[in-house]
Amino acid sequence: MSQVTRNQPLGTPTWIDLAVVDLEGAKAFYGAVFGWDFTAGDTGDGGAECLLRGLPVAGLRRVTDRADTHGSWTVHLATDDCDSTARRVAAAGGGVLAAPHDVGALGRAALAVDPTGARFGLWQGRTHPGCRLVNEPGALVRNDLVTADPGSARTFYTTVFDFTLDGNEDLPGSDFTFLRRPDGHEIGGILGLDTTPAPVWATTFEVADTDATVARARSAGGTSTAPEDTPYGRFATLTDPYGTDFSVIAR
Repeated sequence: MSQVTRNQPLGTPTWIDLAVVDLEGAKAFYGAVFGWDFTAGDTGDGGAECLLRGLPVAGLRRVTDRADTHGSWTVHLATDDCDSTARRVAAAGGGVLAAPHDVGALGRAALAVDPTGARFGLWQGRTHPGCRLVNEPGALVRNDLVTADPGSARTFYTTVFDFTLDGNEDLPGSDFTFLRRPDGHEIGGILGLDTTPAPVWATTFEVADTDATVARARSAGGTSTAPEDTPYGRFATLTDPYGTDFSVIAR
């Protein structure tokens, strides 16, 4: 368990949110799966914050066009200067889809895309540092980039966020590298996968019991792969009733 009380170092996954057309339906599904409570957000988008023990662990953003939902959670990487990092994104060959802008008193945000086509956000917290709980059941535990062009991705993220790269001996035969901050802390990884339908920052939540979580998700209208044991825990990939993929793991 980790409780977050301040802004995270550059490049750390610090917030996740999901664009949804059916806000009440999404709340019902994710509440059933993770036991989240919800409160109306104060960002002006008509969405809600997802709460675990009263602390925000994710956000739901209401959109009117299903094409804006993108089929995945959006990870926001921490920065202490959103404008400067957005410029680094552009200089390294990425794109800035939404220019840095204030989100009330909460912080400053931008939306970007890497050279392989994967979307991610930037978050410079003010009163809102991001996910207040991580690395415990019901909260974010991991983000990994899945792309058919891992070489370009590695060059981009090391350039923009000063990451270093490590191989992974636990997954022989996989094209996987760990991403580490300059202080050595692992923030995620890059998986090269030729068969991926689209590049994406995949989101994984920790759970206490993968099989029980899968059963709850299916009962609430979602689908799932069969749970499987991995070197890191029991893992499954779920799809919510609206087509959003995410993963869960019991460590």
